[in-house]
Amino acid sequence: MAAPNSTTFSHLSFILVGIPDLEPWHPWISIPFALMYTAAVLGNCGLLLLIATQRRLHEPMFIFLSMLAVADVLLSTTTVPNTLAIFWFGPKAISFSACLTQVFFVHFLFVAESGVLLAMGFDRYVAVCDPLRYTTVLTNENIGKIATAIVIRGFCEIVPFVFLLKRLPFCASNIIPHSYCDHISVARLACADITINSWYGIAVPLLTLILDTVFIAVSYVLILRAVFKLPTKDAQRKTLGTCGSHVCIILLFYIPAFFTRLSHRFGQNIPKHIHILLANLYMLVPPTLNPVVYGMKTKQLREQVSCVLSRTGNWC
Repeated sequence: MAAPNSTTFSHLSFILVGIPDLEPWHPWISIPFALMYTAAVLGNCGLLLLIATQRRLHEPMFIFLSMLAVADVLLSTTTVPNTLAIFWFGPKAISFSACLTQVFFVHFLFVAESGVLLAMGFDRYVAVCDPLRYTTVLTNENIGKIATAIVIRGFCEIVPFVFLLKRLPFCASNIIPHSYCDHISVARLACADITINSWYGIAVPLLTLILDTVFIAVSYVLILRAVFKLPTKDAQRKTLGTCGSHVCIILLFYIPAFFTRLSHRFGQNIPKHIHILLANLYMLVPPTLNPVVYGMKTKQLREQVSCVLSRTGNWC
């Protein structure tokens, strides 16, 4: 039987090795990873349950927070269980189709989470700058349209990743130096020109981050203008307090996101294991801290948690 043509042959599966050069440390690294993942799932699911069961939290701000919690749980679950399995049991085989599926969801959820943060920025803008129209602008119908737009945008941006990878032949190594399937990590194994993959892979996420960050920044400039027009310092402080948790979440998401994306493209001098470790932490740190930040900085959430713990529930 003739050997397959090296220019068209593609592997049916790949091997994920975890964090290169840190293999002896995998069992130890798995401990904080497992603890953070457990905290992220329990924290975000607890937040979702609280918002779903407490009528006072059925407001636009908390509906967007629910979307963020769902995105956080899905984003961490897409990668972390697979990573922990590698840490505990060694390199793991993954089929090409499963690898493409993971590539899609990792990048789709990243774009979706950025979209949710942008929607939360719009929510804060309307609440502060046009409070009389808040309930008429952010109706359930309009929130549904915003959620649909977030999903459609993410789908349209990320589906090309799958087709850009499917067109490539993989005729050399099938070992991915990563703990999950990332677009550029898979593309680098191809026996073909990956210029399009490289530029699309950096341009789309960065453009999304930049545009969303600019729109959020504009909304906060307008918010600050409105706040400084308030008559008293107390009113200014209370109004800014409603935005504090959102600002913290923005910093937790966008600062590591920009660093991770830019370091993959321009950080050739950064050791590979640092790249991979940071990419894994990025899947864990924001989902773990988001419920904590909102729980500490949002008065309504603190009050409802106190109600639930004191068994007064809906009678608060």
